[in-house]
This record gives sequence, C-alpha cells and structure tokens, in this order.
Amino acid sequence: MMINRDKYLNQLVNAKNNGFPKVITGIRRCGKSFLLKEIYYEYLLADGVAEDDIIIIELDEDRNSKYRDPLELGAFVREKSSGKEMCYVFLDEIQMVYSIVNPNLTDGKHILAGKNDEETITFVDVILGLSREKNIDLYVTGSNSRMLSTDIVTAFRDKATNIQLFPLSFEEFSAYRDIPASEALYEFMQFGGMPLAVLKDDEDKQPYLKALFETTYFRDIIERNHLKKSESLDELCNIISAATGELLNSEKISNTFSSVKHEKIGKDTVEKYIGYFKDAFIIQEARRYDLKGRKEIGALRKYYFCDTGLRNARLNFAFPDEGQILENIVYNELIYNGYSVNVGVFDTIEKNREGKSVRKNNEVDFYAVKGLRSYYIQVTADITNAETRAREVRPYMMLNDQVQKVLVVNRPVKESRDENGFTVIGIVDFLLRFIK
Repeated sequence: MMINRDKYLNQLVNAKNNGFPKVITGIRRCGKSFLLKEIYYEYLLADGVAEDDIIIIELDEDRNSKYRDPLELGAFVREKSSGKEMCYVFLDEIQMVYSIVNPNLTDGKHILAGKNDEETITFVDVILGLSREKNIDLYVTGSNSRMLSTDIVTAFRDKATNIQLFPLSFEEFSAYRDIPASEALYEFMQFGGMPLAVLKDDEDKQPYLKALFETTYFRDIIERNHLKKSESLDELCNIISAATGELLNSEKISNTFSSVKHEKIGKDTVEKYIGYFKDAFIIQEARRYDLKGRKEIGALRKYYFCDTGLRNARLNFAFPDEGQILENIVYNELIYNGYSVNVGVFDTIEKNREGKSVRKNNEVDFYAVKGLRSYYIQVTADITNAETRAREVRPYMMLNDQVQKVLVVNRPVKESRDENGFTVIGIVDFLLRFIK
C-alpha cells in the first residue's frame, strides 16, 4: 500500500504548466523524490502524458555524472525535448550540479568555480534557463543542505513555485496505518512520520532515526558551513530536544551548554547553529506574540522539531513529558494545515502575598490564525486533575476577547464547551477534523 501525499500532489497538479520551475524542498528523507518520480509520475501518465514526454535525470547516478556540469545539463535537456510539444522534466538531486566559471572568461574551458569567483554558472542558472523554454515544464528536487537551505527561496525569489514537503502529517500517517486513531497517535508520538521510518519494523525504527542525524543531517550542516567537528552541534541539538516547547534564547541555551559540557560556547555561535538547524528544516521556531498589544515581541521563542521521531531520537527515546510531544505535534499539524502560529503572551498586574502589585507574565501555548479563523490553544496530557485544569484555563479567564479558546487533551473527548464557554476537545478529533 502506497503512502498518499495528496496535499502535495494537488500542489503539483495546480502548478502544472504554470511557466515556473517547481522547486520541491524539505528535510532530507521526507519523500521528495518519491513524490515526484512515483506519485506525480503516475498522475501524469493517467492524465494522458506519454511516457516519452517525461524526462527524468537522476543526477546522483554515475551514468549521469556528465550532466553535473550546468551547461552540459542544460544542453542535454534541450536536446531531449527538442521537437516535442511539451516535456515534463524531473531533475532529481539538483545539488549535485557544480558551479563553473563562465566559459566566456576561460577561452571556452569549463573550470570548477572557487569560493571567490563571481562570474559563475550554477544550477540556479540552469533551472531558470530551462524554465523559460516554451515546451518544458520543469520540476526540481534536492537532498542536501545546499539545496534544502532557505537560501534557495531567496535565490529564485518570485521566479519559481516552491513546494515545501514535510514528514507525514498525522492525517497521512493514520490513513496509511489503518488502525484505530488513538493507537496510531501513540505510535506517531514515539516514532513520528519520516516515511522510511514508518515503513520499517518497530525494532528498526529507532536505529534508523538516530542514524539520520549522524550520517545525513549533521554531515550536511558540517560540509555546507565548513565546520571542523560536530560535537557542539550534537549537544546543542540535544538541549533543544529536551527543551521542546520551552521559551528559549541564545543566552539561555549557551548557559545550559556550559552547565552540561563544562565548556563555554558563545551566544553568537548558538544563534548561528540554530540557524543551521532551521535552514536544513530540522527545527522551526514559534515567536512570541503579545495578545493585548497585537504584535510580535522579544528574543525569546520556542523551537519545535519537524518530526517527533527525530526529536525523540536525540533523547534516546526517553520522553517523560508527554505534553512536550503533544505540543510539538499540534504545532506541526497547524503549520501543515496552513495556519500562522505564535506563542501567545500577555502581562497582567496582580497582587502578591504581601499585597503588593506585581507584573505577571502569562502564556498561551499557541495563537493560531488561518483566514478568518483564529484560536487560542492550550495543549495538555489531561485535565481531570483540578489543579492542572485551573493552570491551563487561567490565561483564558483573563483574556476578554472574541478569539475561540481551545483546550486540547490527550483523551478521547468529544468536542464540548465547559462552564466558561471554552472548547474542550480530544487531540485526535482536533487533528483530524477540527483544524481542517
């Protein structure tokens, strides 16, 4: 049974023949090549496109090494599509294409470009050039940080259709597993939705997810950014994993690193490394939003992993705080479903035990907005405990506005309203229906 990626297939279908290259980005191993070469390929055939009119060039294969030269690649694709009314061209692993110095400056020779060379021809030039051909509809994937970096979006600006692929959403995962949704959620919380992990037997999931960091993600980051070793990178990743859903800044992370490793790492280095994780789509950040002042504020922010299985792999699958994982899943699913998401914060003036007025910081897990829909969302493992419930609803009691206030609990609870008018809903119903 094939894992369906209907959301992304529909994006490709809607962008078909739009005159722009389709650039598919996302964390490595999330299924970009499979989406293009299997799912979309089958769609094109079913839509009446002849097999000969689909050109697939896998640039990581040795037989295609000649086409890692950008000008050779461009010439080859134009030759293959010559005389055809319309060709659908898939360039897989485009990051394998190296940069050369403009041959007009080297007596026609193709010379590998150095770091300081300015007049160069790169894979970006090839993609933009081919996309201007009237009979070529171009699709591109890449699988290392050179291609996956958010720099690529800047490079193409408004000249490409960017499709960002995520690991499986809970909806995609539960549809594939075809087991009761509550069972699927428990598995999803543990191992996440990286496609190859989902397809593996249980005993193979953990080693696979752990190895992804060492053999793939860290190696890419080290190569791209010319780092000498991965030890600091490794420990910082662990710190962010353990602090999922906590408000952090570079100074706080730096201090934690010093207490764990008994060595200093500067705030600037922390900021830089976090940038590397974000560029490779390993983590995303949620910024604070003042719910009363209606603006983003401050340097503190929360970090969430693109996949809970990857996050758990950093902690050797020891995850005592169920609430952290649930919060990470809710964040990812909101993003997948097209919401903009912030951490909601606001200040109140309250009396302390001595009767003095003090400023108190209050937080709502998420403020999520999509079109005309807006929600305050609190995520919790359970609210049967009166103290826990009081803590979760406390911010809502002080927010006198019209935004719908939601309590998401890890229980099979049907959507209802409590005595305060707040929405209480089980997480499965929230993920599979409520936010759609």
